[in-house]
Amino acid sequence: MKSVKKPVFFVVVALILGLTYLTLFGVYTQYGDIETTIIRGVKDIRWGIDIRGGVDVIFTSPEGYSATRTEMDAARSIIETRMVTRNITDYEIYVDYSTERIIVRFPWQSGDESFDPEQAVNELGETAMLTFREGAPWDAEDYEDLPIVITGADVERASPNYNPDTREYQVSLELKDSGKEAFADATGRLAGTGVPISIWLDDYCFSYPMVNERISDGSASISGNFTVEEVQSLANRINGGALPFRLEIDSFSRISPTLGMSALDAMVIAGVIAFAVIAIFMISRYRLLGVIATFGLLGQAMGTLAVITGFFPGTDSFTLTIPGIAGIILSVGMGVDANVITSERIKEELRIGKTLDGSLQAGYKRAFSVIFDCNITLLIISFVLMGAFGTPDSFAAKVLTPIFFMFGPGAAGAIYSFGFTLTVGAILNFIFGVFASRLMTYSISKFKPMRKTKLYARGVE
Repeated sequence: MKSVKKPVFFVVVALILGLTYLTLFGVYTQYGDIETTIIRGVKDIRWGIDIRGGVDVIFTSPEGYSATRTEMDAARSIIETRMVTRNITDYEIYVDYSTERIIVRFPWQSGDESFDPEQAVNELGETAMLTFREGAPWDAEDYEDLPIVITGADVERASPNYNPDTREYQVSLELKDSGKEAFADATGRLAGTGVPISIWLDDYCFSYPMVNERISDGSASISGNFTVEEVQSLANRINGGALPFRLEIDSFSRISPTLGMSALDAMVIAGVIAFAVIAIFMISRYRLLGVIATFGLLGQAMGTLAVITGFFPGTDSFTLTIPGIAGIILSVGMGVDANVITSERIKEELRIGKTLDGSLQAGYKRAFSVIFDCNITLLIISFVLMGAFGTPDSFAAKVLTPIFFMFGPGAAGAIYSFGFTLTVGAILNFIFGVFASRLMTYSISKFKPMRKTKLYARGVE
């Protein structure tokens, strides 16, 4: 506590207010009719189908071509990969094997100035460009700079299997005659050098296995501590890049939002009013601690929105749905609980006659274990939701594969959005509700006019 200096309060408050402004308004530059985004604001949030509507399209195999179940699974895998690379999480994909149709729904409305739904649908249905290239994704600024070894046209098939000798799941790769020589030359040149052969679907690298030996017969295996779901997904992607047909659009339509932007506006207004009421309650009941709690809650709410907008370097905007907004509200509610618990503990310490410094230290220490337990429980729940309803490629889905593998893929973007915002909110509750609030409290308590105990609790002199 002694190491916390007086200016810390003002520094933390300034950072929270700065984060609030940048999150709400972003930073943009305008040159003529061209607007360049430097920092994304809330206007860059991608809204889910339930708020803004989206696109509904049915793909089918070409007339006269009979696609196998494996080929349909591979086609679905390609569409999912393209969704993920565009950071579209609130999508729905269904495969009807009997009629050879793939039904896709995803949230992007024609009202977006930078988005052409018909072009996006055509891109989703394009025959994937599968390439095997020399080097890893980080070996070149542009993936096209990596030399191509073979393409999807040179792949006969990829199939998942289990190697009893190594006790590992792996993908067996069979090449056509057209690719055997080039593959043999590349593997002979790269064997033992530590340079991988990366596998790309369009401009997305989904695997970069190392080369252990020269492969001259066109039969290779890809291994690496895979689960059965991971090898199936990898095989589907490779097979998808070698599909002998282009998906055709059977029907295409725009989806009307179930709730619409008017409902979103109502929720935003309700959220602002609720936050104001909470702030008034916290300040009237806990006085100075209530003021600090309000800043902490503001930082938590704005931090969550910042993550969703893609505010931080290296992150993309996230699809936000109505359940996702509910996750933000619930996590802020947990933040209110954290501040109430802390304030009550400090009040108890003051009432038994402890000094201000001793009460602040003891109060935060006693409250931390309760706050920690509540937020860890929240994190576990949200992580399970993300694993159960997220895309098969998500980190949570991979970790929870041993639990959910028997149910098959069940992506539901609306629930995934709820789990995501709940996770972010719980993490930020530790940062703002515990760490930042403690720094502000210790700092402001060093100012002589702020050392009156009645400023920290009603009924304490």
